[in-house]
Amino acid sequence: MSDSSRTYLTTPIYYATGDPHIGHAYTTFLADTLARYHRQTGARVRFLTGTDEHGQKIQEEATRRGVEPQQLCDEMARRFKKAWEELDIEYDRFIRTTEDEHRQVVRSFLRRLHERDLIYRDTYRGWYCVHEERYWTEKDITPEGNCPDCHRPVREIEEQNYFFRMSRFQKDLIRHIEGHPGWIVPEVRRNEVLGFLQNPLSDLSISRPRHRVKWGIPLPFDEEHVTYVWVDALINYVTASGAIHPGRPAEGEGFDDVTGSWWPADLHLIGKDILTTHAVYWPTLLLGVGLPLPRRILAHGWWTVGRDKMSKSLGNVVDPLALRDEFGTDAVRWYLMREMPTGGDASYTPERFLIRYDELANVLGNLASRATSMIARYREGIVPAARGVGLAEEIESTLESFHRSMLALKLHEALGAAMDLARLGNGYVETREPWALAKDPDRADELDEVLASLHRGLVVLSALLFPVMPRKMRVLAQTLGLGGVPTLEDAIAMKLEGIRVSKGDPLFPKAEKVRAEVGRV
Repeated sequence: MSDSSRTYLTTPIYYATGDPHIGHAYTTFLADTLARYHRQTGARVRFLTGTDEHGQKIQEEATRRGVEPQQLCDEMARRFKKAWEELDIEYDRFIRTTEDEHRQVVRSFLRRLHERDLIYRDTYRGWYCVHEERYWTEKDITPEGNCPDCHRPVREIEEQNYFFRMSRFQKDLIRHIEGHPGWIVPEVRRNEVLGFLQNPLSDLSISRPRHRVKWGIPLPFDEEHVTYVWVDALINYVTASGAIHPGRPAEGEGFDDVTGSWWPADLHLIGKDILTTHAVYWPTLLLGVGLPLPRRILAHGWWTVGRDKMSKSLGNVVDPLALRDEFGTDAVRWYLMREMPTGGDASYTPERFLIRYDELANVLGNLASRATSMIARYREGIVPAARGVGLAEEIESTLESFHRSMLALKLHEALGAAMDLARLGNGYVETREPWALAKDPDRADELDEVLASLHRGLVVLSALLFPVMPRKMRVLAQTLGLGGVPTLEDAIAMKLEGIRVSKGDPLFPKAEKVRAEVGRV
């Protein structure tokens, strides 16, 4: 990221018609882990998430439930906030597209495009999917007449809409992508976008007539049309940045000077299914109004169950809160971040979840239990002074690998490096045999080195793993005698000699014990 002193991270804003599921949780955990990591390094962070609350799908779902659209949105926003609170998501801003501030920013944004002659009115005829809120051409839809994405029936619609001259910015966008190889990650997604842009880019329909869709933000130049929900939703990233100041044309609304705001975003985190909207629609809209482009886009893969994509329509969605109830929030966070190669797909199976959980219990938890028990037994719970280098080289190497992987957005590799340090710690115990050293008074200095090295390694691990497992790492830090989880810098530099450790319950109980406690087979 271009400025290490500040980081603006965003998730997609989630559509307010369904409960949070593992797909939402993964993207949000990813953002939360990165946000906590950057805070650990001393950066100012703005982590944005929220709910997308306009469009025909909301309107129809509210009608189906017999409530007003705003009531539905209020209820769903509460559910998302509650889920993120229970899953320890520490966002800085939760935006809702029904907020007045956002409505005003959207209208300012569209007014700017209109004033620049980048919007025109025309007739559109095509196949419309309400669920996906998008049009398809004849060649796009399936032979059965269904949406190619969600496989629901589409409707043939002909109507007057307003269009954004997106095609005008095709060459500019291609130049930007080719000139910034790391702008879209992973590379396979970058290649997908460049492949998409090999064909002529159509203009983008940005409105829906109010006689068909009432629930939306009216266009500032035609109140009988509302803003297309995707355009409305994308602009949330700018709204939350504080870059645009509607109603202050004399002082400038912010389009020509974003100084003092959080714009541009340092990283948009999205699923690969919304790559085109974020890597084509969104940057061309920004080019249209003259705002800087986001600095990076990460399009992660899908969670699958067996061979199928996890989706509500297929009825195979895993509830992250159910996993949390059984194994704890941090175990869910660990599994999701550790299992999926960032940018790729991953398959959810109970067996893989238990393998990753056992990693926590048998490697990290075992090391913590052994180290604190030996310090308690051999040094009355007081951390001794190290007489040699111990694990210093291994810790330094781990830190380098961890930072390199995190900055490359390869979180699974960063967490793997941290877990490898825990494995090295367990191997160090087996090699140095502190129980044997304790029997020989002449080797007291060697025993001190081993115990101090293990303690230092665990202090560093608490800092490394705090972004992904904040709750458990606070417990570990307390067990190690610390007032809280240290920053990465302090974990290396702080004086640990003389600190009193404590023995507590296992950091991660064995899976069999967890299942027995919740009464499950």
